[in-house]
Amino acid sequence: MKRFFQPIQKDGSCKKPSLSPPSIKDDGQNTEASSDEMNKKEPLKFLTWNANSFLLRVKNNWPEFTKFVECLDPDVIAIQEVRMPAAGSKGTPKNQGELKDDTSSSREEKQILMRAISSPPFRNYNVWWSLSDSKYAGTALFIKKCFQPKNVSFSLDQTASKHEPDGRVILAEFESFRILNTYSPNNGWKEEENSFQRRRKWDKRIMEFVSQISDKRLIWCGDLNVSHEDIDVSHPEFFSSAKLNGYIPPNKEDRGQPGFTMAERKRFGAILKEGKLVDAYRFLHKEKDMEHGFSWSGHPVGKYRGKRMRIDYFIVSEMLKDRIVTCEMHGQGIELQGFYGSDHCPVSLELSRASSNSDQS
Repeated sequence: MKRFFQPIQKDGSCKKPSLSPPSIKDDGQNTEASSDEMNKKEPLKFLTWNANSFLLRVKNNWPEFTKFVECLDPDVIAIQEVRMPAAGSKGTPKNQGELKDDTSSSREEKQILMRAISSPPFRNYNVWWSLSDSKYAGTALFIKKCFQPKNVSFSLDQTASKHEPDGRVILAEFESFRILNTYSPNNGWKEEENSFQRRRKWDKRIMEFVSQISDKRLIWCGDLNVSHEDIDVSHPEFFSSAKLNGYIPPNKEDRGQPGFTMAERKRFGAILKEGKLVDAYRFLHKEKDMEHGFSWSGHPVGKYRGKRMRIDYFIVSEMLKDRIVTCEMHGQGIELQGFYGSDHCPVSLELSRASSNSDQS
């Protein structure tokens, strides 16, 4: 969603984490790692953000977002809507794990993006991509180099060589948990293959996934494109009655704003129940917060101005809920402070360390 203004930046500065002297890798590259990080066995701080075109954010909002990441210092960064095409020539199979660079324009765009993530603080992360054939959808997962996942896959089938259509999934497995980064498809407005039908199939596959991975705890994050309860939208009546060009679906449960139809909300609730999963933000924040409680905001001009939804989440296994330290939306207000040019704001999660006699796999 195109923005017609720059996001307002917060005044003041943040206190950077205390860092140990840079360590030198065998290849001579400096990498910064705090002593606290070196003592961690697994990531504890996570960030998710629908960038609404990662390249545009690099071009237009990178200094502000870079400062935010330096301040927060997450161990894992999950990005949705990368909107960079996968490698491969026209008419040939695409490599969804690599950025396209076979034309002059795609090479230039790749260079711009790679320069950005090769500079601090992003150079301290390894990155995995799952991309679409075109500038659509796509996800990325940044993990600090001091944390090595046991396995990274790109489909709900957990097959490393197979990517989901449009690059909607990255799944990283650590010793005691998995982190799932998803860009869930929008429900749309009609009973069509790329609208209601696509979302139903997606929800069915997510249900199957969460029911089959009970061997290990799960952290599921990303743009899940659903607002579970009335408290998760700024104007419930507006979103419940929303329609496109006057069309009203025949099934009452399919009516309303995509992401807030009763059908989607019920399926989401069933997924949480089946997977024994907890909404981390709502676990900590029981009351509606009109200033800080939403992750997506509507178009700044027209009837959607000031209409907001919480559709970006951290969902965790019930066995992790007592380790939730913080889960926060980092944007606020209808002028989109802290959105960094996107129509979504970043969301963070921090967990406490597992105690020696609890949280065993």
